[in-house]
Amino acid sequence: MRVLITGASGFIGRRVVQAMAADTCRLRLLAHTRALEDAPSDVETTHADLTDPASLRGLCDDVDVLVHCAAHIGEDPELCEAVNSQGTKSLVSEAQSAGVGRLVYLSTAAVYGEGPFTELREGAISPRPVSVTSSTRLAAENVVLANGGTVLRPHLVYGAGDRWVIPATAWIASTIKATVDGGRARLSLIDVDDLAHAIRACALSPKPHSGVYHAAHPRPVPLKELLDIVTSHLGLPRIDEDLPYDQALERFTAQGGRRRHLDMMARDHWFDSARLWSDFAHVPGAGFAEQFGRHAAWYRDQLKHSAPGKTA
Repeated sequence: MRVLITGASGFIGRRVVQAMAADTCRLRLLAHTRALEDAPSDVETTHADLTDPASLRGLCDDVDVLVHCAAHIGEDPELCEAVNSQGTKSLVSEAQSAGVGRLVYLSTAAVYGEGPFTELREGAISPRPVSVTSSTRLAAENVVLANGGTVLRPHLVYGAGDRWVIPATAWIASTIKATVDGGRARLSLIDVDDLAHAIRACALSPKPHSGVYHAAHPRPVPLKELLDIVTSHLGLPRIDEDLPYDQALERFTAQGGRRRHLDMMARDHWFDSARLWSDFAHVPGAGFAEQFGRHAAWYRDQLKHSAPGKTA
């Protein structure tokens, strides 16, 4: 079996390569601009650009499974459209022409738009994206789903290489210096390596399953627990104060924060992911409290070189 992985040099794509490297399948990795660090020596690397359909010709020849992890995350509408929407459309067209049997697309729970979301199941509501990134990634989802593919929607992904989730959490801890509404908001998180192995399970499952899957650890993490674990492991001051939402928002925005970033932490963003683990007979990791520690040294090193949250 030959598997094509796009976004193979990215935060999550690199882990997908590592997760699949031990299998007997042959890997073809799509490289764009960044070097493929730590790639196994026996994989095939090819260069192409999702914004250039001509460069994709032949990319999917002899490929059995396409794992599409590449995406542009930013505020440039033209680039988001070119990479996420039109790029995926061109890639999937190549895959279908080449007879690729299975498509797996890594998307994001941000396609749902503004929360709160409490134990949200797939199909319970329609997506309402509010950013150009999530809007174009939803368009990419629709292309994959229309061709019988599988879409994974993680919410918060943490681990070495994360430039947003834990840095933003550390910034909230350093700017608000308080929990919000008792820190009761429940958040769906997943370790990057657990996500990579879930993607591997979707790609190589003997029984294909199409459609949308939430990708998170089954147990959501309350905001207070998240802040306690992060501050403890990263050597940040312990948080003992609690603020009602309006006061927390005032303090947060006064420091340059955006309301939607606070809302992602201070409101429920809990996505039911039971179907992912049951359909693909895969067991998630132990959970945030047990798994975060192995990434803490990497985060501590990053925080030495940048103000908390500035990498968000």
